[in-house]
Amino acid sequence: MAKYSRIEVVNTMNKTGLVPLFYNSDISNCKKILETLYASGARLLEFTARGDFAEEVFSELNKYAISKLPDMILGVGSITDAASASRYMSLGASFIITPVLREDVALVCNRRKVLWSPGCGSLSEIAKAEELGCEIVKLFPGGIYGPDFVKAIKGPCQWTSIMPTGGVSPTKENLTAWFSAGVSCVGMGSKLIVKDADGNYDLQRIEELTKFSLKIISELKE
Repeated sequence: MAKYSRIEVVNTMNKTGLVPLFYNSDISNCKKILETLYASGARLLEFTARGDFAEEVFSELNKYAISKLPDMILGVGSITDAASASRYMSLGASFIITPVLREDVALVCNRRKVLWSPGCGSLSEIAKAEELGCEIVKLFPGGIYGPDFVKAIKGPCQWTSIMPTGGVSPTKENLTAWFSAGVSCVGMGSKLIVKDADGNYDLQRIEELTKFSLKIISELKE
């Protein structure tokens, strides 16, 4: 059962404005990344379930977060069907994110009162997602649509909360463009969870980028 309620997840997304995305099959790497993000001020992580035995890794990582990192909220992304969503919710996922709009995922998440955020690419899809109870819509792939698309959507639909994923970078210029357009939060993956020249995760740089991004977002939200 999810440790955090739907409203708690929504509030944290709106408050911090940043949802880091990450997946690695090695639990030790996952713990290091999670610790680094937490120490940097991030309070959310979307575990992108894209590998074999990802459920086992997530289960151990979520137990670690619950016991060692208070207020760190873990959810799961790259979910494509209701069965997968149900399995991850049974492992304690506090939110479910999908690359596409699927009503079957909406139904199982709503039944358990777990936040779900579907990938949408049109106003019609966004409207359908909201009719199905979506609180925050994932704009995916964000880089294809850009901030101007968000501005256009927010014109007639001022109540819509949008989280672009893809096309978001930890720079003042990029973050300013998105938040000025009206997004509620952003999802950020490889541009934030960076590696060094040897292919290892650069924890110091990840910490710097996370702190910088959170600072910029906080200023923009003010």
